[in-house]
Amino acid sequence: MVAACPFPVARGTPIRIYQMAAALTRRGHDVHVVTYHLGDPAPDAPFQVHRIRNIRGYRKTSAGPSFSKLTVLDPLLTLKLNRLLRQRSFDVIHAHHYEGLLAAAAARPRGGPPIVFDVHTLLQSELPYYGPRLPARVKQVLGGALDRWAPRRADHIIAVTDEIRARLLATGAARTDRISVIPNGVESGAFDGVVPRSRRTNGSARTVIFTGNLAPYQGIDLMLEAFRSVRTRRHDVRLLIASEDSFIKYEQRAVDLGIRPYIDFHRVSFDEIPDLLGRADVALNPRVGCDGLPQKLLNYMAAGRPVVSFAGSARHLVDGEHGVVVEDHDTEGFAQAIDRLLRDDELAARMGAAGKELVRKSLSWDATATEVEGVYHRLP
Repeated sequence: MVAACPFPVARGTPIRIYQMAAALTRRGHDVHVVTYHLGDPAPDAPFQVHRIRNIRGYRKTSAGPSFSKLTVLDPLLTLKLNRLLRQRSFDVIHAHHYEGLLAAAAARPRGGPPIVFDVHTLLQSELPYYGPRLPARVKQVLGGALDRWAPRRADHIIAVTDEIRARLLATGAARTDRISVIPNGVESGAFDGVVPRSRRTNGSARTVIFTGNLAPYQGIDLMLEAFRSVRTRRHDVRLLIASEDSFIKYEQRAVDLGIRPYIDFHRVSFDEIPDLLGRADVALNPRVGCDGLPQKLLNYMAAGRPVVSFAGSARHLVDGEHGVVVEDHDTEGFAQAIDRLLRDDELAARMGAAGKELVRKSLSWDATATEVEGVYHRLP
């Protein structure tokens, strides 16, 4: 597996790679992950991890491309992978995200193993949030061109959502017989200790929570605007943000909105997330226009928390069943949905329980690994 990212860290792409690698190892496969020099300690990982050499001064673990990644880390990743492919015999190269695919295509020797490209998102949607200071439209066009060109370097494509599959087919980047949809799973066992919140007494504090990275595409500004509106309705609610990133870039915005005193920020590892979710009444997903599958949604449901989400990223979330789905960018509607769930404990508990049951029955990493294994067996 090629992980062109810090690994492991507590966010979507590295979690998918780690859990998929672990589940495939449990099924008897010999899995090796080639990755950057950065990542959380993983002494109990059941697979082998191969890192590029240490790059002094580079300690960025947040999401998104950078000049250093493209010009230093990714070329080193390509060289590391090429050496490994020449030293050992492998059956499959499973490359995650676009940088992983490009590294795999460049490193594979002539006649080397087939490449599976795991597509977590589309660059046409994501690239405008990153990169050089070019107009968003220019970066969108560039991302669209890469979306059409890069997937053709793979022998098979795995998309995490039907939306990604449809887009790649529509642009001619994929063929119907060479693309599969395999969603994320969730570590249900990690959330077994999270119990449903009991009904609160009058005057007791309420908590709404956001977990995950604080990249621009996450919709943090929209969430802060919605939370201000919630605070105008009720004064017993606080916002808990749990992330590996720094909150500093949003500090002034929170101050300007008059809500900073009511925000609790925790820099955390994934192991701390279940406990924090246990303190919360409602979980928030303010991302809009998402092609992929936010891992936080599955974590929220596994923890039995009712969710308020914008429609563009509400994968697996059925409005009125597992939470409340709001039209993208409608911060007032988002606030109203939060207030509704805080006022109706029985509704919130019922939605949280429904989400937990969905995850338990249908969204395990072992089920994901079974489907991935099927793709491997169909490769030429």
